[in-house]
Amino acid sequence: MSLPSRNVLAEPTQRLDALTGLRWWAAFLVFFYHMLVFAPVPGLLAQVFSYGYFGVTFFFVLSGFVLTWSARPAVSNSTFYWRRFARIWPSHMVALILAIPVFYTFAAIPEGSFLKPFDLGILALSVVLLQAWWSNPMILFSGNPAAWTLTCEAFFYALHPWISRVLVPMAKRGALLLAAGVVLYAFVYRAGVALAPDSWLPLVPLPVQRLPEFVLGMALAWAMRNGWRPRIHPFVGVGAMAVAILAILLSSRLNGVVPLIGYVGTFANELFTVGCAIAIVALASASLNGRRVFFDTRLQVKLGEWSFAFYLIHATVIYTALRIFGLQPPSWTNLIWYVVLLAVCIVAAWALHAFVERPVERRMRRWKDRRDATRSVPVGAA
Repeated sequence: MSLPSRNVLAEPTQRLDALTGLRWWAAFLVFFYHMLVFAPVPGLLAQVFSYGYFGVTFFFVLSGFVLTWSARPAVSNSTFYWRRFARIWPSHMVALILAIPVFYTFAAIPEGSFLKPFDLGILALSVVLLQAWWSNPMILFSGNPAAWTLTCEAFFYALHPWISRVLVPMAKRGALLLAAGVVLYAFVYRAGVALAPDSWLPLVPLPVQRLPEFVLGMALAWAMRNGWRPRIHPFVGVGAMAVAILAILLSSRLNGVVPLIGYVGTFANELFTVGCAIAIVALASASLNGRRVFFDTRLQVKLGEWSFAFYLIHATVIYTALRIFGLQPPSWTNLIWYVVLLAVCIVAAWALHAFVERPVERRMRRWKDRRDATRSVPVGAA
């Protein structure tokens, strides 16, 4: 990215494997959430699994953090954009091709079915990662329904170099103030949606709605690059996410019994966003201080490296099972399905990562590097 020259930006940063490991667990949460459409489990566990979509919130905060943590002044905007394109689009296209026969049909669609009529125009929006700019579910969840988040990521990537121009001149305190301001804005926006549901506020497109999560991650990373090291135990940090889910769960069960507690659920995503921020800085601080963290084991880091492929493929695997075996009645024995389909998803994620994501990204990055190197050679040079 073309950023102002700063010593902080030029300094090398340490690899944070614990965050990679934690990313796997976020993908695992999303898997639980989508499994409910095929193999629901009884009672309280089903309600806990129903909050698995918060894994996406973690992805957005972590994305802003990691991109800013690893930013370098010598990387041009064009190189940054190309690298992000190489990172997500090839795997997205393969996952999309695999998803189409699962989610689309030319035949008559039974009432209540998840199937969609084949529409090339709508699918084209998914190809170019524009589907989440529409709230219509037929468009928002078109193609591979899990890929709506990539529209948000593409939007975040587009803005990252320009937000960085504002962020980089800030010192640690300024970055922390920005983080606090972003969180405050998110709560105020959610309150506005709750108080004025018929206004324009709920109509704000998802990529714009979710931008504060990404900017929060950016601000926290920059504060840490400027020396901020909060003393938060890693399990306290991760526990903050669990506490957020517990508070949201209790609010739904006690709504109408305890005055005003229902408002906790109104701010569910914002509360979990704060939990994500605490978890990320706690694990990052521990790693930077040389402390071993539960999430930085070799297995978890490897699964974290596969997590993007896992996320892209998991819904297709689950809905394939739904088409073949039908909706399962709620039962504890459905946990067997969770184990079986989790194993299938992990194998599929490994294949997508090993044969598409990693090799294609490397080739695309090398092509760009060679092209940039050729352009930098002066005319007439030997």
